[in-house]
Amino acid sequence: MAELPPFQTLIDEHAAEVMAVLRGAVGREGAEDAFQETFLAALRAYPSLREARNLRGWLVTIAHRKAIDHHRARGRAPLPVEAVREEAVFDPDPTDGTEIWRAVAALPPKQRAAVTLRFASDLPHEEIAAALGCSPAAARRSLHEGLKRLRKEMA
Repeated sequence: MAELPPFQTLIDEHAAEVMAVLRGAVGREGAEDAFQETFLAALRAYPSLREARNLRGWLVTIAHRKAIDHHRARGRAPLPVEAVREEAVFDPDPTDGTEIWRAVAALPPKQRAAVTLRFASDLPHEEIAAALGCSPAAARRSLHEGLKRLRKEMA
C-alpha cells in the first residue's frame, strides 16, 4: 500500500483543477453534480489505492469518466415538449360501429375472448391461455377457430 495524504488534502490540492475539467466537459450546469460524484467515487476507492505517484491524473481520470456518465444520462433523459399530440387509443368496443368488431362480438365466448386478447391486447398464446384458464393448445385452437369463422363471415 502507498503512503497516501489525508483525503481532505487531496481535495484541497486538486478541487479547482477537477472542477475546471468538468466545466469544460459537461458545462457549468452539470459540473457541480459531476464534481460531487467524482470525489465520492475517489473517496470510495482511496483506501485501496496502491499508487500515490499521480493522484492528480487519477482524479482527472475519474472526473472524465463521470463526465461520460453525465452525457450518457442526458442522452437517456426525456426531452420536454410544448404539447403532446393526442392520438386515439384502439378500443375494441363492438358497439363502436365497426363491422369487424361486431363480427367478433358474435363469436362464441372462448373464440371471442381469444381473438380480442390476441389482437386488441397483443397477448401471446401462453398469456391468452392463462386468461382463459385453459392450455396454450386450447387457446391456439380457440383463436384459430375464431379467425376461421371471421374469415368466412367477412368474405
